Amino acid sequence: MLLHEFMWARGRATPDRPAVVELSETGELVSTSYGRLAELSDTYASALAEAGLGIGDRVVIESDTTATAVALLLACSRQGITFIPVSPETPDQRLRNITDAARPALHLQAPRGVRTNLAEPIGTARFGTHGITVERPPLPSARPRREVVETDTAYMIFTSGTTGRPKGVVMSHRVTAFYRGMLAEGMVGTDDRVATTSPLQFDFSLLDIGLALGSGATLVPVPRQVLYFPRRFLGFLEAARVTHVDGVPSIWRAPLRHEPELLASLSALSGILFCGEDFPLPELRRMQELRPDTRVINCYGATESMAASFEDVPNPLPEDLQRLSIGNAHRGADMLLFDEKGALVTEPGAVGEIHLYSPSLFTGYFDDPEATARALVPDPLDPASGRTVLRTGDLAHRGEKGELYFVGRRDSQVQIRGNRIEIGEVERAIEEFPGVTSVAVLALPRADEELALHAFVVPAPDAGTFSEPALAAFCKKTLNPYMVPSRFTVLTRLPVTSNGKTDRRALAAQTA
Repeated sequence: MLLHEFMWARGRATPDRPAVVELSETGELVSTSYGRLAELSDTYASALAEAGLGIGDRVVIESDTTATAVALLLACSRQGITFIPVSPETPDQRLRNITDAARPALHLQAPRGVRTNLAEPIGTARFGTHGITVERPPLPSARPRREVVETDTAYMIFTSGTTGRPKGVVMSHRVTAFYRGMLAEGMVGTDDRVATTSPLQFDFSLLDIGLALGSGATLVPVPRQVLYFPRRFLGFLEAARVTHVDGVPSIWRAPLRHEPELLASLSALSGILFCGEDFPLPELRRMQELRPDTRVINCYGATESMAASFEDVPNPLPEDLQRLSIGNAHRGADMLLFDEKGALVTEPGAVGEIHLYSPSLFTGYFDDPEATARALVPDPLDPASGRTVLRTGDLAHRGEKGELYFVGRRDSQVQIRGNRIEIGEVERAIEEFPGVTSVAVLALPRADEELALHAFVVPAPDAGTFSEPALAAFCKKTLNPYMVPSRFTVLTRLPVTSNGKTDRRALAAQTA
């Protein structure tokens, strides 16, 4: 089954039902039916074909999550075109890095998009309710393929990379196996309204789209200008009659602290799904006090498989609970633990690395066979079979009933507000600042216990005065906003351990 076929399976039978409810530019809620979404998708598919694009071509879609953006994703799937979602907030240099790596044929943005400095040979176009307007045609390409198949690439998500460049995660249409496993959890039905809070460039937004459309439900994108203001956020959920909210746990922190009564009074909310970071247990307990009948689901996984498991949070939380379980893999997949020597870890409490068995695993990292080989490894249980599994880099242990508990990473990745970040990419960006000789970046807890990036910078003796605003402004030119350190500390040298490596523990102690 191809991506668009899965998305349309339920909605085509009910063309008058709302597929997307969103906030208009005038501040009103507007609805796009499944029938209208299909019409838009047909229009876009024809326009892409007329532009000479087909199976194997790649396009960048720069947009927030909107009905037109969803229709465009589905049109790309129909034509066998790989879509690469990016945010309108993406810095120019980072977008340039993505396009240099992915070599897309066309860059599409909404009518009000302001990106104008895209270099040839990339074609440019705008999409909206009218269709697609091509401004600079894409270069012609030879396309011998005639039929889109499940192993073809559906989309690419660019994440933070260890080399200092964005890393392209290539996902095929086999991702529909994940969607089917997700729907088996019974989280939403046709009458539900699913609020999505993640930007389109993150795979979590694609999870939300698949959960809503695949269930025949309604997708409700939460505008960025609403999300971080608790009263406006909760007012939007109430006005849109949202029944289910997907997002990182931190979106609930301000409502829990500042608008508990308004949160408790939401009339339709029945489900919350969170992913990307721990939900602090005190905040979860408070959520259950305010909304005792709301189902809360812990979603675990990585971009390389979209997600891997869904586990209901106990209600009420046991008093002695120390850590939430991530459960076991969704239906149609499996997760096992292995030690550093490749031996299976089964004893409760013993830590091992999660290896994911799933038909919806990513194809590889774009144009990076070495990194791909480190992540897609021979099945430790049967290496002679040729089957590969995802070595996630996540460490976990099992509980007494066989459930899994995530305990950390084996590499330099960290998570800030649900976004996975390679520390190396941030450090390499800062090293480009004139006069910087060395740098170390740590993820450290703030006063509110939320992690934030802290950069320790060593300038050259003749570098002059370093200012935090100048460093931050420099980083914003190449890094996404969530990757820019919130603090900078200038040092004369970085402390080192006995073996000459940067002593990150000593750096962390300086901020204690």
